[in-house]
Amino acid sequence: MRSASAVLVLLAIAACTGSRVDDGPVVNSTTDSGGLVGARGQAFGDPPQVPDGPLDPEVVDAIRQMNGGIYSGLDLEALATVVDSEDARLAWVVSDLLRFLQLGRPGDELVAAFETLTGVVLDDDPAYHPWQAVTDHLIAWDLPAPPEYAELKRQLYLLVEPAWEPFFADTEAEVDWRLVSWGGVRIDDRPLGDTGSCEGGCIPALDNPDLVTAAEGRWYPDDGIVFGVVVDDEAVAFPKHMMEVHEMVNITIGGRRLGIPYCTLCGSAQAYYLDHNPGWDGEMVLRTSGLLARSNKMMYELGTFSLIDTFTGVATSGPLREAGVTLEQTTVVASLWGDWRRDHPRTWIVAEDAGLGRVYPSDPLGGRDDDGPIFPVGDVDPRLPAQETVVGVVTETGIPVAFPTHAATTTLSNGGMVTEAGVTLRRDGSGFRAFTPAGVEIAAHQAFWFAWSQFHPDTRLWLPED
Repeated sequence: MRSASAVLVLLAIAACTGSRVDDGPVVNSTTDSGGLVGARGQAFGDPPQVPDGPLDPEVVDAIRQMNGGIYSGLDLEALATVVDSEDARLAWVVSDLLRFLQLGRPGDELVAAFETLTGVVLDDDPAYHPWQAVTDHLIAWDLPAPPEYAELKRQLYLLVEPAWEPFFADTEAEVDWRLVSWGGVRIDDRPLGDTGSCEGGCIPALDNPDLVTAAEGRWYPDDGIVFGVVVDDEAVAFPKHMMEVHEMVNITIGGRRLGIPYCTLCGSAQAYYLDHNPGWDGEMVLRTSGLLARSNKMMYELGTFSLIDTFTGVATSGPLREAGVTLEQTTVVASLWGDWRRDHPRTWIVAEDAGLGRVYPSDPLGGRDDDGPIFPVGDVDPRLPAQETVVGVVTETGIPVAFPTHAATTTLSNGGMVTEAGVTLRRDGSGFRAFTPAGVEIAAHQAFWFAWSQFHPDTRLWLPED
C-alpha cells in the first residue's frame, strides 16, 4: 500500500504541472441523465435519497478515525462503518478522503464506498481522475452535506496545512465547504515583498515586480499573451507565462494599489483595487491559499486571513467578511503583446526576470488544461463548450453578460456590433473592453465559460446572428 504522504506529493505534482494520475478506476454514472451534464458531456443521473437528522456518534467517530489516518493508510473498518450507515450524505466524506488517497487499494475502496452509498454504478467516465468523477456527481446533484461536516473537514484539512485554521475558525463564513478542495500546494503566507520560497511549496505571489518600457519589452514575443491593466492612463502588461507561475500580483498602477489574481484553472485574470474600499481602511495584500472552490482558486487577504471570492471579490470569511467588504474590480484585457503595445505605446511590461533574477519557462503548464477541467466542477451550462473563452461583464443593474471571444472578434472584424443587455464591446489590442450606452466603461475580464456560468448561472449570453 502506498503511503498517504507519497500520494500527497503525486497529487501536488499533477495539480501544478501537466502530469496525470491514472491509478484506480475511471468512473461515470450510468443512470438516466436527469438533465445534468458535465464538462466532458457526461450525464450524472438523479441524486440519491438522503435522510434527515444527526449522524450516529459511532459514524462520527469512524469518520474522525479515517481522517486522522491519512498519513498511515485508510482505516477499512472505519470505512465499513460509514458505508453500513446507508447515509448518502457521507459520500462527501468519501470524496474528501479520496482527494488524498487516490492510488491503489485506498482509492478503489473509497470509490466502491461511493457506489454503495449513492447506488450509482461507475464506469467509463472521461474525468481526469476518480476523485474528480465522484465529486462532479456530488456537486451536480447539490447533495446535502452531513451534520458536522465543516468540523470534520477542518480536522482533515488541517492535517495537510495547519495554516488554514483561520479559514475554518469563522463559524459564520460564507463558504460552501462541500465545494472546497485542496489545489495541490500549500498556503502562500509570506510577508509582502518576501521573495523566498514557502515551506512545503506554494504558488508565490509576485509583489511590486520590476517594470520596463514597451521598447525594453521586446524580449517578449509579439504573439505572446499579456493581461493588460490601465489605471489613470498608466498601462501595465503582465505576460501570461509569468502569471502562470505566480497567479497573483500586488502592485501600484496609476497611483492605486491593486491585487491581480490569475486562476489558471478558470482562465481568468482579474484586477481588484486594494485601497479605498468601503468598510475597510487598512492596507490589503492578496495571497493564494492553496485551496480551490469548484476549480476556482481561493485567495485571501494576508493581514486578516480573510477569504475573498476570487471571481466576485466578496469577502467570505474573517474580519473582511464581518466588515462587508467587496473589492472593486477594474478591467483586465487579454491581448497579444504586439497588439497591446500598438494601442498603448507608453505601456509598461514586467521585466524579463520580474526583478527576481529568475528565468521563466515559456509554457509552465505544458498544456495541462487542454482536455478540459482537471478539478471537479460538477454540472455545466451546455450553451457553450466548458472551456470556450468568454468576456464576462456584470452591468450596473446587476445583470451578468457573457460574450464568446472568438465570435466577438469575428463580428467586430467584419464591422458588426457586439451588444447585449446594454453592454457593448470594443477592441483594445486584440482583447476587449465593455461600455454602457452612455460610453461608461464597465469592469470586464476573460474566463472559461464553465467558470463564468457557474458563478453567474443566470448570465445572458450574446451570440452572433445567423
